[in-house]
Amino acid sequence: MAIVGKVFNALKRTRDTISDAFDLVRQQKVNIESLEKLEETLLLSDIGFEIVEKIVNVIKINKQDNFISDVENYLISILPDHHNDKILNSSPVVIFMVGVNGTGKTTSCAKLANHYKTQGKNILMVAADTYRAAAVDQLKIWSNRLDVEIIHNELSHQPSAVLFDGLTAAKSQNSDIIIVDTAGRLHTSKNLMFELEKMYRLSKKNFSSFKINSLITLDASLGQNSLIQAKDFASKVQLDGAILTKMDGTAKGGIVFPLYSKSNIPVKFIGTGEDLEDLFIFNRNEYVQSILGTNKSL
Repeated sequence: MAIVGKVFNALKRTRDTISDAFDLVRQQKVNIESLEKLEETLLLSDIGFEIVEKIVNVIKINKQDNFISDVENYLISILPDHHNDKILNSSPVVIFMVGVNGTGKTTSCAKLANHYKTQGKNILMVAADTYRAAAVDQLKIWSNRLDVEIIHNELSHQPSAVLFDGLTAAKSQNSDIIIVDTAGRLHTSKNLMFELEKMYRLSKKNFSSFKINSLITLDASLGQNSLIQAKDFASKVQLDGAILTKMDGTAKGGIVFPLYSKSNIPVKFIGTGEDLEDLFIFNRNEYVQSILGTNKSL
């Protein structure tokens, strides 16, 4: 199945909700009742109040039957155009994977390693989640499957020490991309958030030859709560983007829009299932067309 088809299928629950609401407006014509129902549905999909209001205004201005194309153009216009993966054009790169427990952070590390390995990059993974032994074991299993080197130290409970060893090894081995699995933490845990900030500073200070990127994993089904998580993590490290996980199991795919408009955090990847291949570069045209059901090629 083509990538577009996989993304389209993953967004089925979101699309079913949103496209049905627009179909209702078409059937009942543009009136107060149909627009109110549309507003309610779009808010439940976590698109966000301000953007929903603008969508309704777009429809009011363009009352013809094909107003959906105007909505599509508007939604595409408010998302950043970054379908080209810039990380591939710059190395060496350290990618900090951050996020709370349960968002699929460690699995996303493996998916990301697989993604870049297929691009011919020399990958090294660093198991810096020293607070959860299961995370280290999980990453070791993934590294064996991928045939990717991993730096870990079960005897150390200091994430920064493991990180230092990992980046030192990466420098000597001329690694292209270093993926660091940081400790999953609640965004309200001040001590653990301080540790993350310390790791980020260590990399900047001691390994200036590396370009530092931070990606946050966000469970798409959490909707607006993801904005709170992203805000708190962004207060400690610079977030360069997000990986929205579990997208295939939610109808709240609209969170992509307020995540960027309110937090200035672009979605870089979409994660769906548990397989290594279930990670897709975010493409704004493809995404908007998939949630509206307007993909011409499907």
